[in-house]
Amino acid sequence: MKFRNVLLILVTTSLTFCLSSCYKWAARAHKELPEQTALDKTYNYQGKVIIVGAGASGLAAAKVLEQNNIDYLILEATDRYGGRLKKDTTLADFPIDIGAEWIHSNPRVLNVIKGKTGDQIDEDFVPYKLESAAIWNGKKLKPVSGAIRNFLYNFMPESKFKSSTWYDFVNENIAKDVTHNIVYNSAVKSIDYSSKKVVVKTSNGKTYEADKVLVTVSIGVLKSNDINFIPELSPDKRKAIQSITFEPGFKAALKFSEKFYPDAINCKVKNGEKVFYDIAFKKDAKTNILGFLCKGDETEKYYALKSEQEIINQLLKELDDMYDGKASQTYMNEYLLENWGQYQFTQGTWTQAFQEKKSTLKVLNQPLDNKVYFAGEINDTYKQMGVPGAILSGYYAADKLLTDE
Repeated sequence: MKFRNVLLILVTTSLTFCLSSCYKWAARAHKELPEQTALDKTYNYQGKVIIVGAGASGLAAAKVLEQNNIDYLILEATDRYGGRLKKDTTLADFPIDIGAEWIHSNPRVLNVIKGKTGDQIDEDFVPYKLESAAIWNGKKLKPVSGAIRNFLYNFMPESKFKSSTWYDFVNENIAKDVTHNIVYNSAVKSIDYSSKKVVVKTSNGKTYEADKVLVTVSIGVLKSNDINFIPELSPDKRKAIQSITFEPGFKAALKFSEKFYPDAINCKVKNGEKVFYDIAFKKDAKTNILGFLCKGDETEKYYALKSEQEIINQLLKELDDMYDGKASQTYMNEYLLENWGQYQFTQGTWTQAFQEKKSTLKVLNQPLDNKVYFAGEINDTYKQMGVPGAILSGYYAADKLLTDE
């Protein structure tokens, strides 16, 4: 074995040991999972609750209210539930997560967020341990060694659902119990908590009243001031909201007649993230689907194009540059594109609450006069990332809402 390889293994082993003790988030934050959630408690609350937003956190809070027979209503801005959770069954011979895709947390979180005890996981998932990968610097492809791939997986192990999606999981374990109480196409424009009752007005001119309100819209919507709070949010609350990084970005999936690409291609960018990856990884699928994720400043060059088709054409060109025209030769003229950054009711991609200051999270989670509460991916105090963090924040907010005097 070459000295350079021995040195690499020693360095990565040392880094793994050091970093594993320092960075307790996502899969490393399994000890941060709560012993019990609001699903495990009973509540005797007699008031009415309005939940703003039918994403993962709003649906989770609603499930707590539902199982305690509490009067509630969910106001959803769009014509569907799930928020940034979506799936497609038309492009491939397996369901595709158009929204959230990875299980960043320890798989045990699946039991915690659906209220099951023990460590035996019902869902069929695969470890996201890449068997091949490359780095593209704009001119040359460089393969990623097995040692580096192993180090990255050991440092932050992730998983994916093998034959289902995050949307399926949330639908089956949470959403199906509460969809009957969702009012669609009801974007909230103002929340007035100045009186005993909280008054909520929507863009279609309707008015609703409740004793308490839970706001679960994306941080992008809060940053845009699309919802008018009466009284106004405090300077500290507004400052905390505006301090959150919520970058523009989108996700695409392209169909090819053969797999000419590795499991992942990380593209070097100055800011944000840009990666091609095999969506069919370990899916036992016959369809070849290459995913693309982009967020941050790099997104702007794609947004400058005139249409979705031009974006897809640009991605094919980039792949052709990497693989000598192989992309255009094997592309089957089918794709999906989900543009979170330019969509009115998301206005960004995803957040990572564990990266924010504890003081900022405390302000974000602070209720308004014990009448208006907040939940969502950015409100996750358990350092889980993604969907689990959003769901746990919904349970956490529901518990506070139902127990605060």
